[in-house]
Amino acid sequence: MVEKIISFSLRNRLSVLLIAFCLLVWGIFEMRNNPVDAIPDLSENQVIVFTEWMGRSPQVIEDQITYPLVANFQGIPKLKNIRGASMFGMSFVYLVFEDNVDIYWARTRVAERLNFAQKLLPQGISPTLGPDGTGVGHIFWYTLDAKGYDLGEQRALQDWYVKFALQTVKGVSEVASFGGFQKQYQAIIDPVKLNYYNLSMEDVLKAVKANNNDVGGRKFEMSDKSYIVRGLGYIKSIPEIENIPLSTSNNVPIRIKDVGTVQMGGDIRYGIFDENGEGEKVGGIVVMRYGENADAVIHDLKAKMEEVEKGLPEGVKFKIAYDRSGLIEEAISSVKKTLFEVLISVSLIVLIFLFHWRSALIILIQIPVSVAAAFILLNAFGFSSNIMSLTGIALAIGVIVDDGIVMVENAYRHLSEAEK
Repeated sequence: MVEKIISFSLRNRLSVLLIAFCLLVWGIFEMRNNPVDAIPDLSENQVIVFTEWMGRSPQVIEDQITYPLVANFQGIPKLKNIRGASMFGMSFVYLVFEDNVDIYWARTRVAERLNFAQKLLPQGISPTLGPDGTGVGHIFWYTLDAKGYDLGEQRALQDWYVKFALQTVKGVSEVASFGGFQKQYQAIIDPVKLNYYNLSMEDVLKAVKANNNDVGGRKFEMSDKSYIVRGLGYIKSIPEIENIPLSTSNNVPIRIKDVGTVQMGGDIRYGIFDENGEGEKVGGIVVMRYGENADAVIHDLKAKMEEVEKGLPEGVKFKIAYDRSGLIEEAISSVKKTLFEVLISVSLIVLIFLFHWRSALIILIQIPVSVAAAFILLNAFGFSSNIMSLTGIALAIGVIVDDGIVMVENAYRHLSEAEK
């Protein structure tokens, strides 16, 4: 079989060169379309369902949320394993699917089951699907360098401006905010005063909800003009909350400020984010969507950050905390350097020992074609260009060179002996 292939190749040199050229062009095309990342994605093919029920113990979360969800998810097609975790105020359900299952098909099946499962949960509880990312999807971290702004202002800027802008970048699944304070209007109620006015905490909650709402009216016409009646009732300041009436006593309104105080504060925090011991910072974690090109996503993200930075308040800038593109570029640069060094060293070795430029040319053609063909197979089997695969290619180049030198030297020797 090998002899027939060699004989065919010798008789059809142009065909062999054409096949090699086609492989090279095809390989270059596949190389451009192959996802590039620093590390291989070995995480499980999973969908995460997250449910929040603040203030409840892990046992209550397990009995009323985690267990009903896990029981309802049983029987989903191509589901391999289900794992549940119950914490204080939070429930996580991890659904692991078979490796050949499309992740978005799996998310659709889970979303269908959630429509029914929500009826089994306590009123007002809404489970949500986690981002369509993987365990190695955290490709970029940044912080806000905002001198002169407190942590609450920085977090508001991150949550209501920066986050929404960066989520529009192609390939970004989620931008998770961290650090700082999430601003809240906090009403601190005195229970003694509540008891004095014969009120309850439920009365306060109902009053705040009822007085923080816009309502619509009807349209009426007057003097050949149409007017739409609207009731504007959204709260905009602390005094508006303080003056919300709860009840009346001897025709005198009892307001919130009569039973407590209202202040601007921050949500409960379970930790802080410190950067290099320099103090607390506010920023975000960019999670890449499943199967995307990490290098391209980071490049587009940086371009978007330059646009967003122009709209930030004066003195506020982005500071990169983690950027995977550096590791990606180093891996690619290493392979390019290895390929370039091999081409030069092999050419010199063949020319020095054989003094035959055609023999050197054969090996120089063989190396890029073999590397290009490797990327065809990488795309065919769904592997990305990462440290592991690129290192394998770099090591394989040495084997290709050794084989090429041995075969060329052997053929050159036989041809020389035949001419004698």
